[in-house]
Amino acid sequence: MTIIIAHRGASGYLPEHTLSAVAFAYALGADFIEQDVVLSKDSHPIVLHDIHLDQVTNVKDKFPHRSRADGRWYARDFDLLELKLLTVNERAHLDGSGAVFSKRFPYGQGNFQIPTLQEEIDLIKGLNQSTGRNVGIYPEIKKPAWHMQEGVDISKLVLEVLSKNDYRSPTDSIFLQCFDSKELKRIKNTLNSSLRLIQLIGNNTWNESDDDYNLMLTRQGVKNISSYAVGVGPYLQLLYQASVANNNIQPTIFNQFVRENNLLMHPYTFRADTVPLAFEDFSEMVIWFSDTLKVDGMFTDFVDKTVNLLK
Repeated sequence: MTIIIAHRGASGYLPEHTLSAVAFAYALGADFIEQDVVLSKDSHPIVLHDIHLDQVTNVKDKFPHRSRADGRWYARDFDLLELKLLTVNERAHLDGSGAVFSKRFPYGQGNFQIPTLQEEIDLIKGLNQSTGRNVGIYPEIKKPAWHMQEGVDISKLVLEVLSKNDYRSPTDSIFLQCFDSKELKRIKNTLNSSLRLIQLIGNNTWNESDDDYNLMLTRQGVKNISSYAVGVGPYLQLLYQASVANNNIQPTIFNQFVRENNLLMHPYTFRADTVPLAFEDFSEMVIWFSDTLKVDGMFTDFVDKTVNLLK
């Protein structure tokens, strides 16, 4: 069975990581809902894709003089009460040229807030009780080394929230993910967490951590991951090679290494409005990853479309 993970909630339809997007993802049939977690100035874990506010909120208008020297507005510079004054919008380009996905929810419309991690958990657990389902959560620890430089231990604070909500064991409906391998090892070995850990893998140019993700794609790299994680969350374009000449798509050898080490495979991100050139359409992409690669889970912006294709 391939689990469906709502990427930032139902982000194909509503502004990402809002409680509305969470509720809609739940209604569309997600098995797990993702929470990217950063910290406010007063150290509340909040759900936001990255450490910056300017692409997904009206912070520039609300607090025009609160940017840092680099011209960016940071969640860490605002306490929770201030963050709650912001309106969340559809993700925009940094240069002010409009929404990244122009055909999604109208940019600048609606009245959405930044939720805390606890608020998302309360909503999902409440829906589990009222529907009888058991939808899980899938938090990501964002920029742990950066938070440490800011003088705060994000992993410790997140684990405290999770434990308080009875997410403690490998049988609980949760995966905990991070791009930083050192932090995942620390969560497991120093903070003594028994939760199922997922190693995210991206491109080195993204500067998500000090890791060399190219090394993670090797046989030894995957073996190393298996010592602390139950699975990998790779950028989906790392998993196939395409030949335009003969219209042929083949798995990369990384997939073999993952299976050799009995790791779960949860690639990201399946988007109906940005399909890689190797695939004719969203349907072909989802079915190839399901039937040929036999992935264990998919991060998707479009839960309903993915669910229907897998059926």
